[in-house]
Amino acid sequence: MPELLTILTNLSWPVAICLAWLAGEFGHRLTGLPKITFYGIIGFALASSQIGVLPARGDGPVLLLADVAFGLILCELGYRINLRWLRTNPWFGVAGLAEAALTFVAVYLVAMAFGTSIMAAMMLASLAMSTSPATVIRVVNELRSSGQVTERVLHLSALNCVLAVFTFNIIVGFWIFNTSDDIGDAILSSMAALAISAATGAFFGVAVPALLRRLGNVSQDATVAFALAVILLVTISYTAQLSPVVATLVFGLTARHRRIAFSQAQRNFGALGELLTVLLFVYAASLLDWRDIVAGGALAVAVVAVRLVTKTMGVAAFSHLSGISWRKGLLTGLALAPASVFVILLLEHARQRGVYVAAELQAMAAVTILLEVLGPIIVQRALKLANEAPES
Repeated sequence: MPELLTILTNLSWPVAICLAWLAGEFGHRLTGLPKITFYGIIGFALASSQIGVLPARGDGPVLLLADVAFGLILCELGYRINLRWLRTNPWFGVAGLAEAALTFVAVYLVAMAFGTSIMAAMMLASLAMSTSPATVIRVVNELRSSGQVTERVLHLSALNCVLAVFTFNIIVGFWIFNTSDDIGDAILSSMAALAISAATGAFFGVAVPALLRRLGNVSQDATVAFALAVILLVTISYTAQLSPVVATLVFGLTARHRRIAFSQAQRNFGALGELLTVLLFVYAASLLDWRDIVAGGALAVAVVAVRLVTKTMGVAAFSHLSGISWRKGLLTGLALAPASVFVILLLEHARQRGVYVAAELQAMAAVTILLEVLGPIIVQRALKLANEAPES
């Protein structure tokens, strides 16, 4: 009997990934909804706190694979960022800063109105600033969308990630020390970690293209070389307590400007990226507990609603100044809804650093499961309404 339990435990993740992939394929064909919506539903249903197929915690190899999957997505996102465009259109950057700041303030006030502690409200607000690049990239690639709204959503999701990581790390540092005297140290420590992370990513972004040119077969070897570099970069980042989010973003950004071109077939890192994406969304949803979701449900609904309003209005307010119509500005802000995978991984690594915030952030569990299911659908609808998703 113990041997049978061991076999079933070892099979749990492969079985879950296969079920999620099948659900995504058939669900997408039957409903037209994004595949990743179904990945999240299967991961949540099979979690230890629900049906109980998956183990209680996915530490170790599974967490590392999820981090690598997220790193590959961030690398692709960084590759698609055009810094020259940001320099020629500064109002677009202002719009991103405005919507992130407005979201932080609004979510903080809502959390305080629900009786949340100041520290938990600040952490909730910092997480709410983010937009999940995993969801955005997957939906964009699935729809093959392109255009003003698509590019703005990609750029804003990258900016939101960096701002959320910076703010979250400051608050976590303050949480650990828990004294006002250490807030300056927390800020400096967060800035130093982000700077070193960016420098590490930039080094990889210069070294990998140089190595590929030396090998003389850039078009064939690029996907494998970049994937291996992301694995190494993510591992180094967590070992040195740096930010893999910033490191992999800067890696992709630097590689773009080193004139290494990905073909359409290499987007999402081919079959490897597809497989790891399924694992990433299943893993992220499996960390959620239905009891936390029920306990934080009311605050979660308020946070999701406020977040949608602030992000949409924050971007729309600068629409004309940044060169697009009000309608496209509203659709861009609406497409910034996803936050699930990014938030879950940040919280999981905070837990590994000894910051246990599950009890204080029950609402965030409810927010993430809501946006795990609804986020991809909102992005899909926004891109289709913008007429940037060609029909299959």
